[in-house]
Formats: sequence, structure tokens, C-alpha cells
Amino acid sequence: MLFKLFIVLSIVSRTHLSSSDEVIVETVDGDEENNVENIYNENIAPVEVVRTVTRNNYENPINYKNIYGRQERSQFNNPFMELIANVIGTQSGYKESDFFAFLRDEYPLPRGLQSPLPEYDFVIVGAGSAGCALASRLTENRNVTVLLIETGKPEMLLTDVPAIAPYFQSTPYVWHYYMEPQPGVCLGMENGRCFWPRGNAVGGSSVINYMIYTRGRPEEWDRIAAAGNYGWSYNEVLEYYKKSEKAKLDGFEKKPYRNRDGVLPVEFVPIKTKLIKAFLDAGRILGHPTVDYNAPEKMGFGKVQVTMSMGRRFSSAKAFLHNHKKRPNLHILPETRATKVLIDPQTKTAYGVEYVRNNVLHRVTVRKEVILSAGPIASPQLLMLSGLGPRDHLNSVGINVIQDLPVGKRLYDHICFPGLIFTVNETNISFLESQASDIHAIVQWLKNGDSAISSPGGVEGIGYIKTPVSDDPELVPDIELISIGGSIVSDGGPGGSKAVRKGMRITDNIFNNAFGPIDQTNTWSAFPMLLKPKSFGSIELKDNNPFSHPKMYGNYLTDPRDVATFVAAIRHIQELTETEPFQKYGTKLYPAIYPTCSSLQFNSDEYWECAVRTLTATLHHQVATTRMGPQSDPLAVVDPELRVHGIKRLRVVDTGIIPEPISAHTNAPGIMIGEKAADMIKQTWNI
Repeated sequence: MLFKLFIVLSIVSRTHLSSSDEVIVETVDGDEENNVENIYNENIAPVEVVRTVTRNNYENPINYKNIYGRQERSQFNNPFMELIANVIGTQSGYKESDFFAFLRDEYPLPRGLQSPLPEYDFVIVGAGSAGCALASRLTENRNVTVLLIETGKPEMLLTDVPAIAPYFQSTPYVWHYYMEPQPGVCLGMENGRCFWPRGNAVGGSSVINYMIYTRGRPEEWDRIAAAGNYGWSYNEVLEYYKKSEKAKLDGFEKKPYRNRDGVLPVEFVPIKTKLIKAFLDAGRILGHPTVDYNAPEKMGFGKVQVTMSMGRRFSSAKAFLHNHKKRPNLHILPETRATKVLIDPQTKTAYGVEYVRNNVLHRVTVRKEVILSAGPIASPQLLMLSGLGPRDHLNSVGINVIQDLPVGKRLYDHICFPGLIFTVNETNISFLESQASDIHAIVQWLKNGDSAISSPGGVEGIGYIKTPVSDDPELVPDIELISIGGSIVSDGGPGGSKAVRKGMRITDNIFNNAFGPIDQTNTWSAFPMLLKPKSFGSIELKDNNPFSHPKMYGNYLTDPRDVATFVAAIRHIQELTETEPFQKYGTKLYPAIYPTCSSLQFNSDEYWECAVRTLTATLHHQVATTRMGPQSDPLAVVDPELRVHGIKRLRVVDTGIIPEPISAHTNAPGIMIGEKAADMIKQTWNI
């Protein structure tokens, strides 16, 4: 396998595209969606294959190349990124080069089966962080059959490379979701819209994220339990975090809250710059101890912990599926789109799933349960398409209501500000893309996994702070600081991929005006991430077509307390850089000039509010769209055992069930939820 990657990356190191070498890829505007007719308004006989889907009866929902008309040249100038564009395609360009087919993982049905069975004990929709864990644990019992349906493709070898994580935001490995237009945020993004990529792969977002492993504070989980969610206190969820974990953290793994015997590697990044030491030293000067930030009794700064092994990404699919895909009772269907949960409207019992595979519409039934693990956007969408959701909204798009539920009524997200950049006076101190993609770095990574290629987008440290703006009575942070061994200018310059800024959809005009003079120079930055947003949004259907993207409303920064928290965080980062550990490198705030903020005095509170509203970036941690809560909770969609209220044999098992924002990137909580749900389901069915 490493030999194959060496061949590919060697080709990269020798590949140069002239200006006449056009690489044509397809792109998707936020509003260009597949407006195919609804094919689910007819009576369909309950057989496995319902009918063939062709362009004669609707516009081929699976072949995305046929539904997006606009084409343009590849957006990357770097030969490394150009090759990836050719191998994977960008955005909607789904066709891969046959020459590189060996790079992609495979999930053939076991024992020579040519098609899935018509019935299983469980059908799981979504092979993301939670779904992979759940499918693996349920099929430990050989008498339990599971069908795992996933819209995306399997991983391929290049997704293992941590340094190119930002690039995958512009490939078919993500859903290209856009938030509905909102005045006053994402002003510097393309079309003024916030981009919300979500993982579209076997492994879900764990295939394309920055691999950061965080669990949330004990007080947060205890509050969730105290709100009527029995079984979800910190000590109870801790056992499921530990169950998965295979920690190797310079001694931290020996602590009672950690585990060394699980299947999910959790390690420190094997390569770092001197800037991480400055971050940790400065933190201690300002009263933030250097800690294991996942320790329950401590809050402080620490080196970033990632789901990585030997410098390579370890997705949920690698941890939970790869070693078990030959189980005869586990059937995995990539590139398969679930379109509806089948529910008996009289008994309100889920009995199966409709899905499209290879342009054919199928049905599969269950003996026990249907489980949605499609994530905080796709799971509520599928619930509403199936008749479970707000009555007025479903009626407005022509869907018969089976159960009136507050699906999508709450949506919280973690947003950050990537534009706080500091210059330094020492060369070769920060990560630069030009250094990470040379042949020496490639060979080092192949041999030892410890070159700049193993850095997850330059992330080196995490710091939790509680700003003076916080009104929380307990020691719970309201800001996470993400220390970067560089900044969003580190991927620029001649030949640079510009993958980070393009992944965020920052416009060239905004970026060049703000940061052009320091593009591809040595810098340091910290992204402040808003952990406890007071503002919340919602999600609803665009129409009753399962291939339309839903309408997502972020309502970012509509509560002024969120703006105040960001400004307080920015001031704290500035204090960090004024300490000796940073000043010995001549660290200096760069005065970014945003066209949107030209009338405001640089470094004033008003300027920083405008800057945050210009570069408003999601960290992809949407929660609460299928909120967990007791029957008495008017916003709850599922109960504490993740069963959909009012519906039998249907659960939701993903991060959409988390009822309020927690101090965590959601990959680790998603895996924990999958682990915990597996035990609840086993107990329900005595398996």
C-alpha cells in the first residue's frame, strides 16, 4: 500500500501543468440543485426492486455530472493538488481516473452475494462516525444481520494524508451544502453565503475533517442528563469514549479516564513547529495550565489530540469497518442513497427503507429497527421526507404527516474566525505548503509518518478559555482556541493550492486585500471557536424531492452576546502574543484591510465585529436538529434511548441528537453515541 502511494506522490513531485493544460472539472453553485420531479407519490408494490430510474422518468438523481451544467478550469495551481483533482475530481466531478482505481477502498458484499438481501434485522442509514461504530458493534453477534447504507464513496489512499485535509472540502467527498443567505455574516465568502461541507464517504466527516479528538466537559454532559436524558451523565458517556479509544499520549493514556485497548487511535501529531511551545508557554503565563484537555478535572491548553496512527488519518471506517467487512452478517452499500423511511401510518411503526442504487429504486425491510445515522443535516431531512416533522411545514411541501415532531427546529453550530494573523521575524518557523509537498517531505512521511505531511492542516494545539463575557456559573469554557503552526496564508504564493481559503469559500478580492502582502510567509494564528452560541438556527425541506438539498438557516451572531464573546477572545489572543514566548519571535498582529470594514478603525471592537462578520467560518459541528429529550421537552425529537417520539422501531444515532452545544468537535462524540446506542439496542432486543 505504501508503495502505491509512493508511486502516486512521486508522480506528483514530477508533475507540472502548463498554462495550456486544461483540467476541466465541474462546480456547483449553492442554488444549482437537482430539481427533479417527485417520484414518490404513486403506490408502489412492496418488493425489493421497485423500478429502474432513468432520464426518461426523471433527471437521473445519482449522476451528478448530468445535473450541474457549468464547467470551469480546475481551481488549483499546485501540481500536487492538480493530480488529486484528476484522481478524485472536484466538487461534482465524480468520475475517477481508471488508472487510480486501486487507491480506493472496496466493500464487496460477503460470500459472493451480487445484491443485498430483501430483509435484515437492522438497516442503518449513514456510515459516518456513529454509523460505523454502531454497525460494527451490532454485528459482533453473528446472528444479527445489518445493512449499512451510505451515499458516499469509500475512502481512497489520498484521504489518509492529513496535510491535504483542507483540499477535500472541494471534492465529492463532502456534501456541498450552503447556508441560506443571511445578511451580516459570511460577507467575504463566495456569493455572500456560508459554506457547510459535510462528509460524503464511508466514514462520513471523519474522512475529511481535521481529526481533532475532544469529548466535552463533564458539567455539560451532567446538565444534559439533568434535563431528563437518563444515561447521559459524564461518568456514563465516559465509559463509551473509553471503549473506542486506543490512546498513545506520552503518558496521559495511563490515566483512569483514558484507554489503551480500543480500536480508535488517539495520538499527538508527530510533527510540530516551535510555535506550539510558544502557545503553551504563553498560556501558562496567563493562567492556563498545560494539560490533557480531555481530563475531566482540568481546563487549560494542550497539544492537539488527533485520530491518527503513524502520521496517517484513522477514520471511523478504518477503526470499525475495515477489519470486519467480510463478516457475513454485515452488508455495506456505498454510493447508495436512502430516500425514505417506510412507516405504517396506522401503527406508526417503521418497517423498512427506500433507496436508490445504480439508478434503481429499491426497498428493504427490517425485522427489528431502522436507524438513521446520516448526520445532523441528512437525518432530519430524511425524517421529514418520511412524514415526521413540523405539521405546517410538511403540509406546505406536500408531504403527508405521520407524526408532528419539532424536527430541525433547533440547530446550533460552532463558528470560528480565521483572520487573526500574526507575522513573525524568523524564517522556516511555520508550516508552508511549498515545504510539505516536496519529495523529501513525502519520503519522510512514507518512512516514518513524521514530516509536515502528517500535520492536520497545521493545527498544533487546543486551548479552552472562559471569557469575561461568559455568564456560566460553572468552569465551562465559551471559547476554544485552535493554535495553527501557520495561518490561512500558508497555502498561497506561486504554485500554492490555496486549499484552505478555497475550502472556506473566501473570495479572492477579500483575501488579497486583507492578506495579499503576507501570502505564503511565516505566520502564526489562532482560530477562536465559539463554543456556546446563544444564536441558533433551523433546518427545513426545500421541497418533497429527496435529491434537493434542505434549507439551512444558521442565524449566526444574531444574539449580540456571541459578538461580544468573539471580541473578548480576540483580545485574549492578543494578550497571549504580547508575552515573552511569542515576542522572542517578533510576533506582530497583521493589520488586515477588509473592503467590508474600510470605514472602521483597525483594532477597534467595531472593526473586529466587522472582521468576524466578513470571515465567518463553520467548524462543521451542527447539533440539536434531532434533539434528544424526554417527552416533556417541546423541542425533543428522540427520547434518551434515541427512539423517535411517537414512532416504533425507529431511532436516530448521530450528533444531531445532542441537545445543546458542547465544548467538543463532534467526531469523538459521534463515535461515543454509536457505541452507546449499540448497547441500548442490544438490551432492547436481548442480543
